[in-house]
Amino acid sequence: MEQLKEKAIIMGVHLANRPDFAYAMEELSNLAEACHIELAGELTQKVTRIVPSTYIGKGKIQELSELIEEKGASLVISNDELTPSQIRNLESSLDCKVIDRTVLILEIFAERAQTRESQLQVEIAQLQYMLPRLVGLRTSLGRQGGGSGMINRGSGETKRELDRRRIEERITALQAELEMLVTRRQTQRKQRRKNEVPVVCLVGYTNAGKSSLMNAILQQYNRGTTKQVLAKDMLFATLETSVRNINLPDRKSFLLTDTVGFVSQLPHHLVKAFRSTLEEVAEADLLIHVVDLSSPEYTKQMEVTKHTLKELGASEIPVIIAYNKADLTEYPYPQIEGDSVYLSAREHRGIDEMAQVIRDQVFQQYVHCEMIIPYDQSRLVAYFNEHAHVTETSYEEDGTRLKMECRASDLEQYRELLHQANL
Repeated sequence: MEQLKEKAIIMGVHLANRPDFAYAMEELSNLAEACHIELAGELTQKVTRIVPSTYIGKGKIQELSELIEEKGASLVISNDELTPSQIRNLESSLDCKVIDRTVLILEIFAERAQTRESQLQVEIAQLQYMLPRLVGLRTSLGRQGGGSGMINRGSGETKRELDRRRIEERITALQAELEMLVTRRQTQRKQRRKNEVPVVCLVGYTNAGKSSLMNAILQQYNRGTTKQVLAKDMLFATLETSVRNINLPDRKSFLLTDTVGFVSQLPHHLVKAFRSTLEEVAEADLLIHVVDLSSPEYTKQMEVTKHTLKELGASEIPVIIAYNKADLTEYPYPQIEGDSVYLSAREHRGIDEMAQVIRDQVFQQYVHCEMIIPYDQSRLVAYFNEHAHVTETSYEEDGTRLKMECRASDLEQYRELLHQANL
């Protein structure tokens, strides 16, 4: 799919059961802009059902054709995913290239993909989308010159079958390569589970500020780190899953994961292709739902995220709401309201409050204790100094007395070796 730089008309069907239609059309225009497409106009139709053969009615097709000519457009973009026959019939009637929302999102993902894993995921999604649409694509590989009637049709059919076979073979090869990377990622996740390090995952609508929040947390608690993640003010800036270890001042640590942003009607091809990336969300101990509080549509964007999490099987995981970009609103910040935090990642305000809410959620298995460690078990003193929050150390006849907060599992593991004073 080549870089799209054209003048386009966006179109959409407003069904009676779709209250978010205006927002969906606005989102479509933002997606087009992200693909470097100039918007020349918009056409909508309010109906009870979509026309199966052409998506919009005959009268609207005529109106759209006139709008294309008037604006000098060379592209029509549909708000909904189109079937192969709808693409074919619309292109025939309009004499113009027709694509849908899915193609735009795939195009953006293809442009943003940086790592081998994300590139594989995007290409698989593109090919899976393309496969049933070989006939409908205007630049169809099956269209050939020469001959007429049955001869030409047979030639095109043979070419399409070859194209289909090549695409299927390519998908198989890409999936095999991706599976190797997926296996590696799963091994890393198992190791993290074995180490009992809590996993906190940033989720939310695209461009809500997840990567900016991750960088702000890194700068606050991992000073001097060079492991910043890409943060840009654009749709789908992050496609790669980034995992960073966050070390809090009281020696507690957790893994913070940045993920791909969500958008309404996220193509199922992408959800399927990005399954290994999105598995990070479904297996997290805690989700931080990052919300762009400055967006007039933030409540709708929150619903999109909640719906996507439900599709991923992650709706039962505890969630903290991070209302980001509060500096662009009238809301007072930084402040904590229950499991919600109002903050500004850009100004680095509210980061400590965010950490406090995370701490309250994922470190509930920590216990306060006081114990005496025999001098011949001094390695345990070193262990707890590294992995627990030791508040007081004193030396007695029987050994080293520690007052600390540590994991209950650590306490249980070394219980037999320790002479405990008070628990």
